[in-house]
Amino acid sequence: MEEHVKKSLGEWKEEISELLNAIEKEYEEVKLELKVYSYKFNITKQVVQSTINDEIIRNIRELYHKPFEQKVNELKGSIKELEEKRKVFQMFVEKIEKVSEKEEGKPHISVI
Repeated sequence: MEEHVKKSLGEWKEEISELLNAIEKEYEEVKLELKVYSYKFNITKQVVQSTINDEIIRNIRELYHKPFEQKVNELKGSIKELEEKRKVFQMFVEKIEKVSEKEEGKPHISVI
């Protein structure tokens, strides 16, 4: 492979890898936040199920249950988006590596 092509592909792979690392970091942060809100949502759900006073149930649902449920659903959507981004950028890295390896294996022809 010509040196400038190899260098350019290497730089592009590095750029894509940095984006992939940022996506991975964001994914882990969202995953942790989803875990927290899942706990909050489930705890609130259990408390509502154990409460018999309708007014208290309504208040708990308005103050906690519904907002936590919305946040959980929002975070699940974010996780799906990040998984898709991660998959796409990982494909870039794999394709760049595949092209580089393929080109490395070709015999070099010298022009005299």
